[in-house]
Amino acid sequence: MISRISLGRNVQCAHRWQCHAQPSNRRGLAAAASGSFSYQTGDAGGVKFATRDLAGPTTTLAVVAKAGTRYQALPGFADGLEKFAFKATQKRSALRITREAELLGGQLSAYHSRENLIVGAKFLRDDLPYFTELLGEVVSKTKYTHHEFDEEVLRVIKLSQKSLLADVTALAVNSAHGVAFHRGLGTALHPSSSTPLTKYLTPERLKAYSQAAYAKSNFAVVANGASHENLAKWVGEFFTDSPNSAPSNVPAIDNTPSKYYGGEERIAHDSGNVMILAFPGSSSFTGRSYKPEISVLATLLGGRSSIKWSPGFSLLSRVSENHPHVHISTSHAAYSDSGLLCISMTGDAGSVREASKSVVKALKSIANGEISKEDFKKAVASARFNALESGQNIDAGLELTGAGLVHGGKAHQIDEVGKGLESVTEDQIRKAAKGVLDGKASVSAVGDLFVLPFAEEIGLTV
Repeated sequence: MISRISLGRNVQCAHRWQCHAQPSNRRGLAAAASGSFSYQTGDAGGVKFATRDLAGPTTTLAVVAKAGTRYQALPGFADGLEKFAFKATQKRSALRITREAELLGGQLSAYHSRENLIVGAKFLRDDLPYFTELLGEVVSKTKYTHHEFDEEVLRVIKLSQKSLLADVTALAVNSAHGVAFHRGLGTALHPSSSTPLTKYLTPERLKAYSQAAYAKSNFAVVANGASHENLAKWVGEFFTDSPNSAPSNVPAIDNTPSKYYGGEERIAHDSGNVMILAFPGSSSFTGRSYKPEISVLATLLGGRSSIKWSPGFSLLSRVSENHPHVHISTSHAAYSDSGLLCISMTGDAGSVREASKSVVKALKSIANGEISKEDFKKAVASARFNALESGQNIDAGLELTGAGLVHGGKAHQIDEVGKGLESVTEDQIRKAAKGVLDGKASVSAVGDLFVLPFAEEIGLTV
């Protein structure tokens, strides 16, 4: 048990570190004005980092590692690393970490996406040294003990597996990614209940894998609400124990480029009906295959209104009016080297069947150039707003920027994204729609398969 005196002394150190901090000279890769929404990037001791010095009393700090489900060496590894974040390290017990963070008023979090693992903290601005050290410990000094694995990691993973059994939307999204990309991006975001985790997941294997996942070349540190000089100093001091690259006895992160396949999968389920029509999309802004017209196409298709009491301008919002028992939405999942444009329909099976035909007709109308100039202008404006809002959002901006630095050494700059969307033309939208229709679709149907249609029945090729 940690004494109150010992705990208080450690917490006070965070404030003393800040008071005595002297900014050190570091190599800056890009400059940004203080208070700007652009990120200033740099390198400290081999660790890539980025800061956005927004005015305010709080700071958000995160380690973004290229260790999502796409890159995991064995099933469950992304979940395992996520659940082991802020457990016992070589310096602190999990209880001590919790107590100190609470005394400083901080918030700790860990989650993963298909490509990234994000371990972060939110705290008062003056406590940057303490929480930078804490994240450095999580990355390089976590113990991966057996008792924590059995009691707090594997048990929680199994509980989350059960919650996914009745989530038909999550099943459909994972299914659509699986038929679109097979392995890599096609790996489910969370392991299913039938995955033999005990065959693959052990504390020893997770510890070995963490040396590749948390190698300096495989992660970036991103902060909102911190000065570039201060973050450079503390990153350079507290991330020195991370290896520069994966050790020779540990499998390196698999960087095989993603490949789109297309196909169809049907899953019987009695908890609801979901049908997803997915097509090849665009990479993220920092990727090599970035196509801003795909974001505009997704907004033009739409499905949900952004104005209360209005049906909306998008083509699929008009389809929804004719099919009131179906919820229709369009999304675009952008990754480092690929993307997936998804049209999702949820509701009773008969209505989903009829709505799916109208959705394909709407997509064909865009490919034929049958869109008004007014709808096109609204789509561009809406896509631009969505992109800028997402980049301005602190949590989304952290992951996008960290992923950009790890994958291509380029931060996600929302101003440049907005300019790219403004330059999209109607002809680009028409060609994009024609391109997705001419290629192979990825279709997933979950629910009453006796009623839900096959892809060929609604005019799609798989």
